[in-house]
Amino acid sequence: MDYTPYIEFAKEKLGCEFNDIQLLVTALTHRSYVNEHKNESEHNERLEFLGDAVLELVTSDFLYRTYDEPEGIMTAVRAALVRTESIGEAGKELGYAPLVRMSKGEQQGLERAHDVILADCFEAVVGAVYLDQGYEAARKLINERIISKVGLVIEEGLWRDPKSYLQELSQKFDGVTPVYHTLKEEGPDHNKMFTVGVYVGEHLRGTGSGHSKQDAQTEAAREGIKWYRKEYPESVGGGLKLHKAEE
Repeated sequence: MDYTPYIEFAKEKLGCEFNDIQLLVTALTHRSYVNEHKNESEHNERLEFLGDAVLELVTSDFLYRTYDEPEGIMTAVRAALVRTESIGEAGKELGYAPLVRMSKGEQQGLERAHDVILADCFEAVVGAVYLDQGYEAARKLINERIISKVGLVIEEGLWRDPKSYLQELSQKFDGVTPVYHTLKEEGPDHNKMFTVGVYVGEHLRGTGSGHSKQDAQTEAAREGIKWYRKEYPESVGGGLKLHKAEE
């Protein structure tokens, strides 16, 4: 195969030259591609496993050294930083989507499924960088693409459980509890997508999609929170001021 696009991506986007470029190729190879191409033997799930651990360590280390807060709050902030949507967005920003190898079926699949694959690939790329370039290179990548968003996570309250937070807002401003309704189900049973709407009284406040109703409800709640933040900008914020750790 032609490794040139992967070599160029590593230089331009990751700022390094891989000793073993096959690691990066594997990081961007989805299981479905291996199933469709019998001459291929390795996909990115093992690298994803490793990268997930490195990602958690780096973010935990940063939060511990930077903020003096209870374990529960730091766990919530970390979860917001490394949730699928966050790392999927980091993958889009890196621009490796054209290099991801997947089956034709996955290529023609739903957008939400593509976003999950991009997120998984980000963790796998972290794993590949860690193995090939070392911990500091992996930490630099995570700092630039994930930890740099910590201010936004705190300011917009992304660290809070979306459904619980939306309930607080709806009760505060409207005096009612939000209700979730499934609006649509599509796709085969093994890859079904649900679209859920969250209603406050008779008003639709947000919609969300996911591979489970729970995931779809969570995304709908996030959209509902955005609505309240837009309507009540002076009253709705992150509600959290992290205390800096002593140096």
